[in-house]
Amino acid sequence: MDLGTERVVGVRLYDMLPSEVTGGYSVDAATVGTKVPAALRDIPQSVSVVTREAIDDQNFTTLDQLAQHTPGVRVLSNDSGRSSIFARGYEYDAYSIDGLPAPMASINGSLPSLAAFDRVEIMRGPSGLFNSTSEMGGIVNLVRKRPAHHFQGELTGSVGTEHDYRAGVDVSGPLDSQGRVRGRLVAEQTQQPEWVDDNENQQSDLYAALDIDLSETTELSLGYIYNSRDIVVNNGQPTAADGSLLYGHRSDFYGADWNDFDSESHDVIAELTQRFVNGGYGRLAARYSDRNADMNYAFGGSAVDDEGRLSAAGYGSAVDEQALALDASYTQTFDAFGNANEFVVGVDYKDYDTAIQQGRARSLTASSISRDELNDLSYVDILGRAEMGLPGYSYSDYRTQLEETGAYGKVTLRPVERLALIGGTRISHFDVRYNDRAVGAVTSGSDTAVTPYAGVVYDLDWDHSLYASYSKVFKPQTSADANGDLIDPREGDQYEVGIKGRYMDGDLNTRISAFQLTDSHRAVASSDPGASYFVDSGEVKITGAELEVVGSIAPQWDLIFGYTYLDTEIKHASGRSDGIFLLMPENMVNLWSKYSFEGGALDGLHIGGGMTAVSDFSSTGDDIRAPGYAVFDAMLGYDFTQQLSGQLNLYNIFDRDYYMRVGGAGSFNFPGQPVSAMATVRYAF
Repeated sequence: MDLGTERVVGVRLYDMLPSEVTGGYSVDAATVGTKVPAALRDIPQSVSVVTREAIDDQNFTTLDQLAQHTPGVRVLSNDSGRSSIFARGYEYDAYSIDGLPAPMASINGSLPSLAAFDRVEIMRGPSGLFNSTSEMGGIVNLVRKRPAHHFQGELTGSVGTEHDYRAGVDVSGPLDSQGRVRGRLVAEQTQQPEWVDDNENQQSDLYAALDIDLSETTELSLGYIYNSRDIVVNNGQPTAADGSLLYGHRSDFYGADWNDFDSESHDVIAELTQRFVNGGYGRLAARYSDRNADMNYAFGGSAVDDEGRLSAAGYGSAVDEQALALDASYTQTFDAFGNANEFVVGVDYKDYDTAIQQGRARSLTASSISRDELNDLSYVDILGRAEMGLPGYSYSDYRTQLEETGAYGKVTLRPVERLALIGGTRISHFDVRYNDRAVGAVTSGSDTAVTPYAGVVYDLDWDHSLYASYSKVFKPQTSADANGDLIDPREGDQYEVGIKGRYMDGDLNTRISAFQLTDSHRAVASSDPGASYFVDSGEVKITGAELEVVGSIAPQWDLIFGYTYLDTEIKHASGRSDGIFLLMPENMVNLWSKYSFEGGALDGLHIGGGMTAVSDFSSTGDDIRAPGYAVFDAMLGYDFTQQLSGQLNLYNIFDRDYYMRVGGAGSFNFPGQPVSAMATVRYAF
């Protein structure tokens, strides 16, 4: 009896396993820039995914540590958790948790730690379809660890040569006999390495999660993430009087022993998902973030003269920030042209409210002082003095509010089996308000914008696909021109083409891409003497190319390799802010590899190593130049039993004396970490 053929259309990637379960350095799919998991080959933009195993092998604890070793990403280093992360010349100013964004600012210390997350997804280049008012550099999405269906746990302890310590516990499993309610608890205490004198950096992390099966097709997921930081701030080194860098003095601390930064952040996430009998997938999600930070610190205010003396500058600030992100989406696969197609529609809302008080002092002393005198400087309440209006201090107090409502839609059509045509549109309405509370001036504006998206993916064969895409993003600005009017929102456009490869049944992914990004209407401070207004900087064009290879090149051999070329053309220079592009090297190389022995006398042994290399870069203003560098790390691990493992990480094994970042004559020149080691023991149960 011939019953005919019945075609079932669905998306298996909805049920993709977390990277901590699949292991290795590669994943089948990513969610960044999409609303549901999509195969990396089917996303026509540059996407990197750093898995849990790669995070553990390289001992990353914060997002900026991870970004330093991620292809295509540039980090301007500061205290861990307070660095700036860039891609394609632009800083990431937000990060998402499971697709829900909140602001991220280096000076406020709001870069996340990684204890709560299974993997990190990084998209480079504008992507305004789902993140319209984001920065030009792209999107960072952190995917939470989820409660397990079976009981599991892990204890972790680490100790390093530079007073580097970490202790953590991660426990997960069902909370009822049917397994319909599952929970997870992660707690971690970290002390970052102290290779600069007096510089301390401690962070505490707590993550709690519940997954509840309301029915066979409906799930409610709840999460809470807490982070606190206590830092003796290191603002980098000054230069010598001739502008040269102070090689050989990387442990010198140019700050006061009372330097302090304290912050707390709370994130609450709720997600309701529904699977429909027609293959549809619905999601309602919300994230609320509450953050505050207080800082007060002294640092070098000038270059060091021939007698070893310099001036002392100061900075104090209080930050209070709340962010709310809501999203509702529906995804449906459908059969057309004899192939599987897909569409997604949705609405979202976000509300950012940030209040910042700042105080600055050009000089905290009547005359220049030595580094030792700066270390022993008497306590100064910089923000308090600035608020009082004392001579030599400047004060600002402002509140920024951004509210945006958007509707979006995207469809992926396959008119033939090998070809995917992707198109989407977003309509956004935003209101922005800037309240300068120090002078009582309020500036506001609103607008509605349409953001298009287009992409094409063509499968050359089973292993390779060509892709091209056009993406756009806009960003409201709170800067006013000479007439007191808000400068138009920034607009970013990117064209990208490339080829992606998928080998060894998806265990190895490769990408070669080229891109051109144009940024218009960026507000920069006016160069007119004494002016306090901003001007439209015109246009910046950035072109570049990237090569990335990630995954397993053999059953026991894992690899992460990336090369990035970046060329910047400032078509209209209108202010000193344009100089940020000078800090972006033309060439960057990232390499990390691990080989695991199986069987024989070396069974259970893991050997790894890597290199990070950049070409020359410089800073604007004081024209401080740093040569390129290559730094090598290594790792040795051993599985004593199925539950107990040990690992030794070695950093800068050739003790290269180099600078990761340069800034001004008085500060923001950061030497790299010296040769050091960290030993880690993990016990799984």
